[in-house]
Amino acid sequence: MSLAITPDGRILGRADTVDGRTLHRFLGIPYSESPSGQQRFLPPVPVRPWDGIRDCTAPGAMAPQNPDPFLPPSDGFAELWDEDSCLNLNVWTPGADGAARPVMVWVHGGGYVTGSNNGGLHDGGRLAAALGVVVVAVNYRLGALGFLHLPELLGPEYADSSNSGLLDILEALGWVRRNIAAFGGDAANVTLFGESAGAAAVGTLLGMPASEGLFRRAIMQSGTAERVRTPEASHRITEEFLGHCGLDASSAAELLTLPVDRLLAAQEALGKAAAAETFGVPLPFQPATGTPAVPEPPLDAIRRGLNSGVDLLAGTNLNEGSFAVELRPASPSDPAELADRVEQMMAERSGDPGGDRARYGEALAETLGTAPTGKQLLEAYLSDVQYRQPTTRLLDARSESTGRNFSYLFTWRSPAMGGKLGSCHALEIPFVFRQLDSAEAAYLTRGKAPEELGGSMSAAWAAFAGSGTPAAPGLPPWPEYRDHTGARDHTGARDHRGVRPTMVLDAEPRVESDPRGRLREFWASHGAGLPTIDKPGSAADTGDVA
Repeated sequence: MSLAITPDGRILGRADTVDGRTLHRFLGIPYSESPSGQQRFLPPVPVRPWDGIRDCTAPGAMAPQNPDPFLPPSDGFAELWDEDSCLNLNVWTPGADGAARPVMVWVHGGGYVTGSNNGGLHDGGRLAAALGVVVVAVNYRLGALGFLHLPELLGPEYADSSNSGLLDILEALGWVRRNIAAFGGDAANVTLFGESAGAAAVGTLLGMPASEGLFRRAIMQSGTAERVRTPEASHRITEEFLGHCGLDASSAAELLTLPVDRLLAAQEALGKAAAAETFGVPLPFQPATGTPAVPEPPLDAIRRGLNSGVDLLAGTNLNEGSFAVELRPASPSDPAELADRVEQMMAERSGDPGGDRARYGEALAETLGTAPTGKQLLEAYLSDVQYRQPTTRLLDARSESTGRNFSYLFTWRSPAMGGKLGSCHALEIPFVFRQLDSAEAAYLTRGKAPEELGGSMSAAWAAFAGSGTPAAPGLPPWPEYRDHTGARDHTGARDHRGVRPTMVLDAEPRVESDPRGRLREFWASHGAGLPTIDKPGSAADTGDVA
């Protein structure tokens, strides 16, 4: 057993051996008081110190959520949710001592509707034990409880109800600042990292004034700083949600006491309606800008220098859109040809959808070296709109930042489904966490993932957390990202490999200048009116407002 003595109280964990190294696990530590009852939809309240010893040897509860049918079973991890006790975090550390190790705070993905800090893909034990870092994983409120916009209906005290999940993460970072030294971590050297919705949360926090000073570095895996809605669009989503609850504006106050099961049933109905409207990932719940916590679009705040001193590592996987293309159920409203779906989506934003589709197809043909199939066109489009181009826009927005910026493109292809998924969304997670042989990773890796790449990636992530430089054995020197000439490598020497240098992460890693740049150029010249996939304000909207 292990004991950590924190300002909040004494915490009991457990010690074991991971890959021949001692590791201490402290699981389900509360960082906030209960967000239920009178606190539903309101900002989190810091946990009160306790007497005695709190047993944190088992995982804590997840945030309330519906099951995710696309995720494999999480063997041995908590499966139950609980509104009352879901604001908890896990800590994995090589020692509850005074070693002042780099701290990596993980924010899980799941479209802001599913996920938890417990799971084999992102168990932080191996990362902490192998590389001498302290890993923290955070649970935060999801779905309506974390992102439903209510001030017009319930009053000004609910002005940030659509940002409650983000405020939870900020509260967890405050807990880290106060307590992490007791777990052998350096409170002055915190890296916030996440994937998908977790990375979108990181990107949004970069544009929130209250986040300044809470983390020194950030890593965004397949994320965006643009996943927010206006208050007006958020209010329209709330009206849809009320309808699914059997309520209207006059009875909206019943949301404060409605059983969680009723809220989850309404979430499922809203999600299904959103899925029927989009070819991409339905995102019914998102933060709202124009609110106290997010006063302006995060990308705008970042562009004008907010959190400029934070070092950033950001990237995407080559085939982010493959799940949507390969696994989305057919809908009667779908066009017969996959390529026509692209034109249909462009029609929502473009005055010339047919011409834009043709020009996008030409750009993709130049990139691939051959004419794309309809499936390739749709997959590339979804990848670009939801992930890759928002990442490029974020990196470009930080061109004058004092913090360093690094870019990656993950291209190792999954052998699942006969290789159809390619370098799919979330495939990089077990590489980062050294969990390639976990049961949860098995479907995508099939035991064929190159362990050397996993070792290099996890070492690079940890090195970035420690020093701001993602250098690691097995990787060539990683230049800083610049959208113009003048990038420098990890030694500070001028790098002459062109603009937007990007580490391509594959079995044989390499640095490329502006990979898939022809597609980036298309979006720069034709995409000003095409930043999203779906109708603005609908539950299916990707929410990109920049």
